[in-house]
Amino acid sequence: MTCFLGIDIGTSGAKSLLMDETGRVVCTASAEYTVDIPQNGWAEQHPDLWWNAALETIRGVIAKGKEKGVVTGDIKAAGLTGQMHGLVMLDRDGGVIRPALLWCDQRTGEECREITETVGAKRLIELTANPALTGFTSPKILWVRKHEPENYAKCEKIMLPKDYIRFKLTGDHAGDLSDASGTGLLDVANRKWSDEVLKKLDIDKGLLGKLYESCEVTGTVSASAAALTGLPEGLPVVAGAGDNAAAAIGTGVARDGRAFVTVGSSGVVFAHASKMALDPGGRVHTFCSAVPGEWHVMGVMLSAGLSLQWLRNNTMANIMADAEKEGVSPYKLMDDLAFSSPIGCNRLIFLPYMSGERTPHLDPDCRGVLFGLSAIHTQKDIIRAVMEGITYALKDSLDIIRDMGAPVDSITACGGGGGSAKWRQMLADVFGCTVGAAQSQEGPALGAAILAGVGAGVYKSVPGACDLLIEETGSSNANPAATAEYAKFHGLFKSLYGTLKDEFKVLATL
Repeated sequence: MTCFLGIDIGTSGAKSLLMDETGRVVCTASAEYTVDIPQNGWAEQHPDLWWNAALETIRGVIAKGKEKGVVTGDIKAAGLTGQMHGLVMLDRDGGVIRPALLWCDQRTGEECREITETVGAKRLIELTANPALTGFTSPKILWVRKHEPENYAKCEKIMLPKDYIRFKLTGDHAGDLSDASGTGLLDVANRKWSDEVLKKLDIDKGLLGKLYESCEVTGTVSASAAALTGLPEGLPVVAGAGDNAAAAIGTGVARDGRAFVTVGSSGVVFAHASKMALDPGGRVHTFCSAVPGEWHVMGVMLSAGLSLQWLRNNTMANIMADAEKEGVSPYKLMDDLAFSSPIGCNRLIFLPYMSGERTPHLDPDCRGVLFGLSAIHTQKDIIRAVMEGITYALKDSLDIIRDMGAPVDSITACGGGGGSAKWRQMLADVFGCTVGAAQSQEGPALGAAILAGVGAGVYKSVPGACDLLIEETGSSNANPAATAEYAKFHGLFKSLYGTLKDEFKVLATL
């Protein structure tokens, strides 16, 4: 049995997965770890947590695989994915200098302003395809240089989280273009480190690893790593991809016209683009794709499922009690109740800006709003309003992506919202296109395994592998009448932010 290993280094835990050559997931293993919060707004993890979890999960899938007839010699290549943007700093001996600053760390506002002023806001987007954001890696580098000069002086290598696992497996200092796109240091159009940005920020290019396309082999498992993991010495390891780029491969989004939407705690709209597409306002991310020589465009909203979770936890005690009695998820009952309310929720609109917003507003001060609330409204209207508000916010990202020239003909829904047939129909109607459900929910780890298969030569190309291996279930087609009705309320939804923008700023100062 030919198998491929996918390793996913997430924020809350690691997962390893074995996939056979037909795309079937043979087995998985997971291990959890925690995020350290040294101060409000900071977020760190020690890379040893990732390595220990990777060891545990790799050994776990090898053991589970043996129970299903998979011997280690059947594993032909490994791929890596994981959380993006994190700053890992190593000394000359390969030792970790300090805990990694994570993607969700918010301490670098001043450094973002410094980068924007030094490079120039317009020039920065021209070069890196994105503005300076606190989540990105480059402001983290400047923060350490400014506040911990003794640590910066010791730094010989800088890498991203998944690439630390590569370093431990193979000894190579390397990375892939999709993950590097989120550093703020990559010339995204030309798929190389930006000499101009590095020079202006006074960052030594020698600190950064060699870059590869996602399906290229970067090295092989060393003897020492083989002894620790149980993997064969000499096993090829491909570059892999950042979590969303790998998730795209795991859901079959590898050609123009294809996109996926994730309705998890946050919300993501991700579209493939064979040609470089850029938003001059930096409202959406343009990154290199896991498909060699191509790109993807991604909009992110901060409070998708988080808004629905807040509603459940604070106003739905009766539904939670009923769900416990019936042995079902509270979201199942909320789903059923919501769709007994009509489109527009009896003239009730929800702005899902519970934690500020990224796409399209880039506004940390905006907040959630229930607009139009009256005595006529009941739980069903409020639940549906929250679901519609989330969907409208995702449509804002999709509209920008389409305006940039990235075609979107069909969308795959992932995450908690993607599992609801009713919510998928709402997504299809609001988006005005077909929305299907991902057959597998393994996303990034599966994508990493597929990339490994391409690197091993079993599949001829990344898009070809996706065509062969990935299937959808439960497609929902847009209803033109519903699309027209939703458009009326989406128009009002969009105007409300502009009306309230200044008031949000005032509120933030009170």
